[in-house]
Amino acid sequence: MKRNIFALFCLALALSAYAAPAKVVVYTAHEDSILNALAPRFEKETGIKLEYIKLGSGDVIKRAKAEAANPQADVIWSIGGEQLEAQSAILAPYIPKEWDKIAAVFKVGTNWLPYTGIMNVFIVNTKMVAADKMPKSWMDLADPRFAKLISSARADKSGSSYMQLCNTLLVYKDKGWDVYKGIMKNMVLSASSGSVPKFVNDGEQAVGITLEDNAYRYVIGGGPVKIVYPEDGTVAAPDGIALLKGGPNPEAGKAFIDWCLSKPIQEFLVDSMFRRAVRTDCKDPAGLPALKTIKTVAYDFGWAAKNNPDFVKKFADIAMELGL
Repeated sequence: MKRNIFALFCLALALSAYAAPAKVVVYTAHEDSILNALAPRFEKETGIKLEYIKLGSGDVIKRAKAEAANPQADVIWSIGGEQLEAQSAILAPYIPKEWDKIAAVFKVGTNWLPYTGIMNVFIVNTKMVAADKMPKSWMDLADPRFAKLISSARADKSGSSYMQLCNTLLVYKDKGWDVYKGIMKNMVLSASSGSVPKFVNDGEQAVGITLEDNAYRYVIGGGPVKIVYPEDGTVAAPDGIALLKGGPNPEAGKAFIDWCLSKPIQEFLVDSMFRRAVRTDCKDPAGLPALKTIKTVAYDFGWAAKNNPDFVKKFADIAMELGL
């Protein structure tokens, strides 16, 4: 009996040496400050080891697609929804815990989930544009008084600028391209979307078309700028998080997604990134209006992805025609 017990003890000891802790492998385009804050917090709160590989969002998709026959990761974390929509075939559908707490305007993906909310806004230099002359709509940006005073990234190079083009088309439908061409006549194009609010803050242009969180950094930095939400409607869209189909640790992947969409983590992202939470029970970024007070337009990622080649070509043709 003693010999049997000893043998079982040795077997258990040997097996424990090979037992690996639960882990999740993630591909992400998140900024380092967020990774450094959230990775150890996730491990501490869940007991699951987090291994992440940081890449540009385009490289995240390329790597995941190349590995689709033998996935090496479980989750794609924080990249643009359009990229995820275009590759939804390599993603596994998953309904997270507390799905009923996610705002309907952000439930727009195929096999991927909303992670943080982004919105298109105008950032306006208050020294260059009087309060009663502020643009209130997308149509206003075509006014001749803003000739060469509107900063924008290129819609054929920037994902956020492409979304802004689509925003105009969604609002004005058949007249959308005429409206957007009128806006383009007033544009000074930038190679970088991150430069747009800086140019406005520095007084190089009067108005910028940008994302809310990018603009807000200059507002809280004390710049002479104001955020304007277009009255005719602004796209409220999420960047995404997704479970990879056939990943090595699917249950840990699901646990990671649930954790990322939990109320404490969503409110951390509000405070750290000035993004909107995708949950209905979370606070908004301090100093910004509540989402329910803004006229929002749901973004059809499938439509935007399907039409991307044609829309990008048309943008480039107009830009060439206008000498931009």
